[in-house]
Amino acid sequence: MKKKLVGVLSGAALLLALTGCSSDDSNDKLDAWAKTVCDQASAQTKKINDANTAITKVDKNGKPADVKAADSAAFQQISQAYASLAVIVGKAGAPPVDNGTEQQKNAVADLTKASVAYAAVKTTVDKLDTADQAKFADGLTVASAAADKANKTAETALNTLREGEVGKAMANQPGCKTGASPSAT
Repeated sequence: MKKKLVGVLSGAALLLALTGCSSDDSNDKLDAWAKTVCDQASAQTKKINDANTAITKVDKNGKPADVKAADSAAFQQISQAYASLAVIVGKAGAPPVDNGTEQQKNAVADLTKASVAYAAVKTTVDKLDTADQAKFADGLTVASAAADKANKTAETALNTLREGEVGKAMANQPGCKTGASPSAT
């Protein structure tokens, strides 16, 4: 009986050791995936945050042409950054987790939607008439509402990446630290 119990315990210990190695290997692969994404994403995140800062620094009571130019440039920059993030996540491949393929596909789709949404906001801003202050202000209100929707789309994309094991692995990477996350417009 003792020999059978020792055999069973040895088998269990071997299984735990193999599972542990497999888990460590899986964590190493996930950490490598997260590092690849985060190292490249940090530059795009900085562009998004810089554009958001530029929008907040524009004097909303200033010259309409200046407001329009600053907002248009910022929304263009944000749109391009989200498009780049979609490419980065797409090229990284699926994260090595159970639902990795689906998570990657959803993140790329949502990042692309965010890019398109911000491009649409830029187009709205570009069409604003700066000659009439009242019409311009009304147009900015419409553009602001569209930017809010675009921001929600972007948040959905980022939340997809922040889910589960992938989110935990990314949170440990310097390029994806909380301070480096894109901030809301």
